[in-house]
Amino acid sequence: ISLAFTTMSTGAKNFHDEAVIRKILTETKTIALVGASPKPERPSHYVMQYLLSKGYNVIPVNPGLEGKELLGRQVYGSLAAIPDPIDMVDIFRNAEVVPAIVDEAISIGAKSIWMQLGVVNEAAAQTAKEAGMDVVMNACPKIEIPKLGISGPSSEL
Repeated sequence: ISLAFTTMSTGAKNFHDEAVIRKILTETKTIALVGASPKPERPSHYVMQYLLSKGYNVIPVNPGLEGKELLGRQVYGSLAAIPDPIDMVDIFRNAEVVPAIVDEAISIGAKSIWMQLGVVNEAAAQTAKEAGMDVVMNACPKIEIPKLGISGPSSEL
């Protein structure tokens, strides 16, 4: 298995701010994980498992698995199909499809966009930011949570 990681450009660094990362990871309670996989070896699977273990409400999104369960959670085919308000949209998809995901996230009123390691789309990040969303790009919450000493979603909110 080969993993291709994108070199962080100047724009990507603008969307990798520690204060924004901390804000998202402490204020977020419900995460829509786009590109959820049932395969345990896939990063989206074990990151979802990790986020659930930290107390986040993680809702998997994958049109091919719609209506099934993944790690005990119902899978939805799109962000718009999720009945709950979404705080963060965590994207495990190719950078080319990110603009459509960001547009859907804006339309459902999500508060933040998180593009996983290797997922870099500066135009989509800028669109989300201009819509008032917090944005993190080319990062992984499974890495950032322990690095920043975050225990999970804040119970004070």
